[in-house]
Amino acid sequence: MATQLNITGLEEAQKEDEFSLGDNKMTNSGTWTKSQGGTERMFERLKKELDPKLLDNFQVICSRVRDLEDKKRILWLHDLWNDPENQHLKEESSLSRFEKLVFVSNYQMSSFHLGLGVPFDKGIVMKNAIDPIPMSKINKPDPKDQIRLIYHTTPHRGLELLIPVFEFLCKEHDNLHLDVFSSFEIYGWKHRDEQYKQVFDVCNNHKNITYHGFQPHNKIVDALGKAHIFAFPSIWVETSCIAAIEAMSAKCITVTNNLGALPETCANFASMYQFTEDGQKHVNRFASILNNTINVMKEQNNWTNQLEVQKNYFDNFYSWNFRAKEWDLLLKGLADGSQ
Repeated sequence: MATQLNITGLEEAQKEDEFSLGDNKMTNSGTWTKSQGGTERMFERLKKELDPKLLDNFQVICSRVRDLEDKKRILWLHDLWNDPENQHLKEESSLSRFEKLVFVSNYQMSSFHLGLGVPFDKGIVMKNAIDPIPMSKINKPDPKDQIRLIYHTTPHRGLELLIPVFEFLCKEHDNLHLDVFSSFEIYGWKHRDEQYKQVFDVCNNHKNITYHGFQPHNKIVDALGKAHIFAFPSIWVETSCIAAIEAMSAKCITVTNNLGALPETCANFASMYQFTEDGQKHVNRFASILNNTINVMKEQNNWTNQLEVQKNYFDNFYSWNFRAKEWDLLLKGLADGSQ
């Protein structure tokens, strides 16, 4: 039997969901029916990795709470603490409905503690997971011939900063190419692309940029295998960043900043700069470190060992083989009361 969680403002949130998203409906697991985003991919893969009989004892909810089932409940949080959907966690009566809150980074868990007062003992960090990019997919051009950059996340995360920087760097380097895989269609929200039409038009009209829009995940994996640099001037506070994890598994150098959980996710392997809210300073800092990365890549051939170590770390630490065992231990502990 399902019961409705009484959260202030929930009815308004549901109306907004229906107004904005049409037939893209939310399930009792907090996932969208037409989304192929990271949250949905993580949830579907978790169901495949775990013993169905064990999993059937729990209702695992991804971030957005709607109907509650008469089972032990785990709230698997992927979003920021200040998301309106998370404000109910300030109330003990709401918090007590869940056996455990699962966070995707230590940064995220700490922010929920500081912002909402969620006790540390109520939560546990289970980082995201990927299928390692196969070595057979990794076939990058010689950097002296061509240096390939990639941006493979939604446009609001920094695409508008990347494009003018790339245009500038193309005047300094004659062998750059940028692949852009970016669209809200991944979430089933194609209509939200309209506000980024201008930047998409620039991509389509630049001879060194290929704009791919939304593509199936296997196409992005193919492109990552050919890319040298994941260029990510993030302006979105990430709680994890699956795009960076996959890029680093594909032996891409990630050029990004230290906003949100990115330092934790990238684990000192990224070429990282200090985030700033000042747009012009941000562009200048990003351009400088990206230009330096390109120059070093062209002039030196000492990336191989570093990228091998990077790939080994991300393939092992973020593998589903590793993460599924953590989930299995958690659920078994909650089932028998030892957690």
